[in-house]
Amino acid sequence: MRSSPRSSRAGCGAERAGRGPGAARAPGAQRVLAALWSLAVTLALCAAALLPARPAPAQPAANAQQELELRDVVKDAINAADCFTDKFDSAVYYKLMEPKLRRYVKLYDDRVDILKTIYCETHRSGARHLPPGLVLAVLDVESHFNRWAVSNAGAIGLMQVMPYWPEQLGMTRRQLLDVDANIRMGCAILRHYLDTEHDDVRRALARYNGSIGHREYPDLVIVRWTSRWNGADDLGLTTRKTG
Repeated sequence: MRSSPRSSRAGCGAERAGRGPGAARAPGAQRVLAALWSLAVTLALCAAALLPARPAPAQPAANAQQELELRDVVKDAINAADCFTDKFDSAVYYKLMEPKLRRYVKLYDDRVDILKTIYCETHRSGARHLPPGLVLAVLDVESHFNRWAVSNAGAIGLMQVMPYWPEQLGMTRRQLLDVDANIRMGCAILRHYLDTEHDDVRRALARYNGSIGHREYPDLVIVRWTSRWNGADDLGLTTRKTG
């Protein structure tokens, strides 16, 4: 993912095309805002397109997510896009999390898109559940909920997925800026690392970030999870020390 928790906050905006601010403003202001919005989107996509296809091996964080056994995991997640939810649990989750997300994501529709995708991916049928609060904490630390974020190591989007994956899955890098595709890949990768590390959250997070042997990133995510995004997601995962 990133060499430091703050390195990926390099995006150009958080609004969605066609939903730019100022819809009720004067026509001239609308045109200016629309032009700025178009420029922001173009710059984000150009930055993603210019990133190297395979990050240099000298950068530890750039090697994250590239284990061969992950390919089938991520491919299965992309191909299985159905959402199976419990209506009562999802209602509680939205009620708890939507107000917390307002300070980061201004548009209601964008907040709902993010929360819906997280709920679907953490409660995927046939797969181990993930705590939604943990995933929200990863988004918080990785991109600060900026879907246009591009890190120094080349990771892209909300969960800072490496551009290695679109090439492996027959996708385009542009799709890493999509809320659903990015979160789906990120959750599949995180789930794989939790399985590999036998539910040791700290080690799984360090592998996700490409920072095995360092405590800064896992500690920061866990603090955000327990202090900011906790609630409705106690699935019994541990946070054991990893030395």
